[in-house]
Amino acid sequence: MKTLTITEARKNLGRWLSAAVRGENIGIISGADIIALRKVEVEAVEEYSYAMREYGLTRKELDQFGKAVDRHIARERRHGKLIKTTPGQLRNQIDQTAHHHRRSSTTPG
Repeated sequence: MKTLTITEARKNLGRWLSAAVRGENIGIISGADIIALRKVEVEAVEEYSYAMREYGLTRKELDQFGKAVDRHIARERRHGKLIKTTPGQLRNQIDQTAHHHRRSSTTPG
């Protein structure tokens, strides 16, 4: 195993990562520990499996939650609490709010 200090690893990190991808054993010394650089496989996670793993939800519970959220959003839109906007309109709203906030925070009260 090739072991490196953090400083050594930082200097040529791309080189050491490439070596790890090729299967070479690379370790970085951190205090009394050696941390291995290793390629890992990344797998796509389905929405359901994530919810089950992170929150202990069943597929039925997740489906019920999704339907409840959809109903809530529809209700909020009907009452005018949610509006559709474009990115440009959103940017303008943010700028106006920031401008108003700056003005009101500098106005003596």
